[in-house]
Amino acid sequence: MSTGLRSGQVAEAAGVNVQTLRYYERRGLLAKPQRSNGGHRLYDEDTVVALRVIKAAQRLGFTLACCALPVLIAAGAVGAGAGVVVGWLSALAVALGVLAAGTWWLSRRPRSCSCAPKVAGQGGCGCGAPG
Repeated sequence: MSTGLRSGQVAEAAGVNVQTLRYYERRGLLAKPQRSNGGHRLYDEDTVVALRVIKAAQRLGFTLACCALPVLIAAGAVGAGAGVVVGWLSALAVALGVLAAGTWWLSRRPRSCSCAPKVAGQGGCGCGAPG
């Protein structure tokens, strides 16, 4: 077999180093790659996508253990604990929805407020900006 991306190519495309790629492979976050006739690891494009998703999740504060859950579910390795994992993922989806709604709301608020006209009898609009 000689088609696929070599370790350095995958690492560069995903914005990680080769040691990170191998570490994630050892942790079970990535599938074991095929090997070339010369013994080199050969990855597919999905590996690049998986690495980008893992790194994005880490930037959001997720641990590698959390990143591994979808991999374990897909592989059928969760077994009897699948109900707990599904519940956790459902709670996570709700939390992400709340964060998205808050972000949307905050993005539409004025960056500053002149508090004019002043709200009758209160001295401001309640935005917290100095009036």
